[in-house]
Formats: sequence, structure tokens, C-alpha cells
Amino acid sequence: MAEAYIFDTVRTPRGRGKSDGSLHEVQPVTLLSTLLKALKERNHLDTSLVDDVILGCVSPVMEQGANIARTAVLESGFSQTVGGVQMNRFCASGLEAINTAAAHVIAGQYDFVVAGGVESMSRIPMGSDGGAMFTSPDIIAKHKIVPQGISADLIATVNSYSRQEADAFAVESHRRAVEAQKAGRFNKSIVPVLDILGNLILGHDEGVREGTSVESLAKLMASFEMMGMMGGLDALALQKYPTLSKINHIHHAGNSSQIVDGAALVLIGSKEAGIKAGLKPRAKIHSYAVVGSDPTIMLTAPAPSTHKLLKRNGMKISDIDLFEVNEAFAVVPMLYMQETGATFDKVNVNGGSIALGHPLGATGAIILGTLLDELERQDKNIGLATLCIGGGMGVSTIIERV
Repeated sequence: MAEAYIFDTVRTPRGRGKSDGSLHEVQPVTLLSTLLKALKERNHLDTSLVDDVILGCVSPVMEQGANIARTAVLESGFSQTVGGVQMNRFCASGLEAINTAAAHVIAGQYDFVVAGGVESMSRIPMGSDGGAMFTSPDIIAKHKIVPQGISADLIATVNSYSRQEADAFAVESHRRAVEAQKAGRFNKSIVPVLDILGNLILGHDEGVREGTSVESLAKLMASFEMMGMMGGLDALALQKYPTLSKINHIHHAGNSSQIVDGAALVLIGSKEAGIKAGLKPRAKIHSYAVVGSDPTIMLTAPAPSTHKLLKRNGMKISDIDLFEVNEAFAVVPMLYMQETGATFDKVNVNGGSIALGHPLGATGAIILGTLLDELERQDKNIGLATLCIGGGMGVSTIIERV
């Protein structure tokens, strides 16, 4: 079989996902076309060599609908022979797009693929696409499906994580992100977003809050307590976990991932395609795995997907040099470290989505790019990226430098 190599990774900065966020004025297709142009220019790429563009998008409606991948191809000036397709595995959509692209290359069916994702959360609010999982009373009641914030608080309750522990994790996420930003560790992959006149709109992740402390976070109200109690959602979740007397609500805006706008792309291809295009590979997609899990507690599957992946490859957790575990909520990486034995000095060393933001469809591609950049900076070899997923799923991907 062929192997799937990573030749380049690019991403936009992450802008606050509100009407006053810097990227609110920018359409999602523009975020993508900006990155596609950057891939072409940075790599002197003959785009007619690219077979397809595969993009994750969690709310593929309105401006993000109608197969935004193909629209972005046309808007970017890529060869019209390049296809485009969008896909949705909720929060792991960007990483799923990369895994799917790798599978095409490994199977020998594609030479070059661009994979990644986009989410403009200030323009297309989360949940805009509806769906029976979140709107059907029968399905919600039958499968005990609750909002992810309540699932995160359920994880905290089951595992006896305190508000103080979650806040301390969030503070460290911000501290690491501030340090990484000041040191320019994200600069290798970030492509600034410009307006039509070439003026800078945003060139850095704007959600990082220097000086965040446990004391400042302690002032924030729990975000999901009222929803859980008044809406009957706590009671619904407790039907699945009857040994608990109540759910301890510890998550709030300061220890949960930030809503942001952003996009990310990865150029993937075969060794032969790289030689033909004069490109040097940076890493290869080593392997990947996906699992399903309980849809009520929902966010616990990064560790099982990692265990599945390691077992399949005859590897141990100690074989992984660095980890990127998406910080959907503080308890997600906390639980991951508890269940896998991964140590905090190797996990999210440049901060995570609590500090930097989680543009749903793009995050998987963003963290893979961050992982590769950091492996190179530290001269390490093997990294693992993983995300929890709505509906109770998890995906993990291993990359290896070459």
C-alpha cells in the first residue's frame, strides 16, 4: 500500500464567534479560499495535480451549505478539475476529513488531497442545521440525550472532579497559549486574513486572555445548572446514571471551549506525487481509529479511541511524544490523562480550545497542524490528536515525522 504524507498545514487565526469578533465580517468561503491560495503559493503547487478537497463542517447550511468545499475551490482559483466534498462528524469533522483523505491516498486512488474544515460560528450559529438527535423529543427521551455542557458536568460528577480542578486546568491552558503566542509558535501555520484592499483583519488568535486566574474564573456562574434543573435535563441524564443523586455543575464560559470562527487545511499526498511536485513531506498519517460511546455522557471516547488505535498498532502510550486533546470542556483532557496515563507535560503544550477556541468543523485540522509544528519544534517524532464527538464518539489519529 501507499503511504499518506503531510506536505503542509495552514490555518486562519481564530476570531471570537460573536458579532463583534474580528472575523464576523468574513464569509466562511473566504476563510477557505484564503487558505487554498496560501497552500498554492507556499508550495508553488500546480493545483491540477490535486484530486479533491475534503472539508469538515458541522453546520453545513446557509453560507456553509451547498457543498462549500467545491465553492471554495472555484473561488480560490484552483484548477476546476479539482473536486470538493463536505462531511460531518460533529466536532471531529476536520480530523475525519484528514483521515478520509489519507485513506484515499493509501488506497492509491488519489495523488494529492486537501483536507480540513471550517466553521464560522458568529455567522452560522451552532445547531442551525437541526437534526433529529437534537430536535426529536422521542429520540432525545429514548437515548437520554442532553446538551454537551450537561454531559461534561456529568463526567465531572462521575469522576469527582471539582470546580477548582477544572478552573486550574483552564488557567494553565491560557498560560500555555499566551506563552506560545508570544514565542511565535503558531506563526508557521497561521495565514492572516485580509480584506479586499489587502488590509489586515486578523493575524492572531484573539480569544487568549493573559492574566486569567483561578480567582477570576471563580466569579463566573455555572453555565448549565439552570438549564439542567429547569429544563428537566439533569433528571433525564440521571435516568442513565441512577446511582448519582445529582449532577455537580462545574463548567462555565471560562473552563469550556470558546465559540470562534476559523478554518484549517492540510495538504496530503503520496510519496510519488510529492516527488513530481517537488515537495518534501513533513510527516505521514500513521494510523487512525474511531469508536462510539454512551450518547448521554457523550464526551468520554477520546481515551477508548486511543486505546483501540494503540492496540491495533502494537504501541504503548509511552510511544507517543506529544498529544493534542481537544479541550471541548476542561474535564475532557482531564479524563483522558486519567484513563490513558498521558502526562500533562505532553498534552496540549501550547494550550487548547479553552484558550484558543473551537471552530467546530475546523478544530481537528487545527490541532493536527499544531501537533506537527510542535513535533518539529521539539524535534520529536510521534504525535497523537484526538477529539470527543457529539452523540457519543471519539476519534484518534497518529502522525509520524519523516
